[in-house]
Amino acid sequence: MAVTDPISDYLTRIRNAQKARHTKVDIPASKMKRAITKILKKQGYIRSYVNIDDGLQGVLRVYLKYNEDKKPVIDGLKRVSRPGLRRYAKATEMPRVRNNFGIAIVTTPQGLMTNIECRQRNVGGEILCYIW
Repeated sequence: MAVTDPISDYLTRIRNAQKARHTKVDIPASKMKRAITKILKKQGYIRSYVNIDDGLQGVLRVYLKYNEDKKPVIDGLKRVSRPGLRRYAKATEMPRVRNNFGIAIVTTPQGLMTNIECRQRNVGGEILCYIW
């Protein structure tokens, strides 16, 4: 089955795994997905991740994080820019996600970064998704 939007598929797999209370989820790997996962780890939304080499494109195993009440740390995931409608923002117009309690992942000429880093470095780009 061909996936037309791999980032949306990535977010859906994480969302579904958390609803089912799984501790880990396997996702087909790509450079973009690895970069997003690295940001999620850095921001504290996931416990850890491992790159598994399967001889093809590889698999990204993401270990999900839950709080003491067994509730997922990631409360919501929303795809913003999609193949049919791209969303871009200048550094001065970067959105605030849940009044800065969440993050937006943005792809820029300097690589993937959060909306907060974009404002600090004064770069704009395509807003991939919101995470809160």
